[in-house]
Amino acid sequence: MPTYEALPRFTTDLNRLTPAQRHRFHQAVNTFVDDLHTGRPILTSLRVKDVRSAPGVFELTWAPDGHATWSYGREQIAGVQHVIWHRVGTPTSSPVCDTPRGREGRASFEGVRLSG
Repeated sequence: MPTYEALPRFTTDLNRLTPAQRHRFHQAVNTFVDDLHTGRPILTSLRVKDVRSAPGVFELTWAPDGHATWSYGREQIAGVQHVIWHRVGTPTSSPVCDTPRGREGRASFEGVRLSG
């Protein structure tokens, strides 16, 4: 399974989502993780695309108005993909697109539950 971490603003954004929004986001993450784990192409329904203003950062759509930004990070376990979550939200909950910060700006993903 891929490993994960979150930038501090992602955790703040996630906590601003309603329970229904978090549930929908978690469902999309489960699909995303399954695709990464099995090596399948990421489902087109997640509408993953590059963020033009931030090279190496991608946007995933988890609801009609819900988006999350992420990037691949340095492998934490040899041969296992590592995902860094940047932002998550809707137009009313938070701005989603944010450029990546240096390693010192990243928080441990411990305590942030993304699935289930």
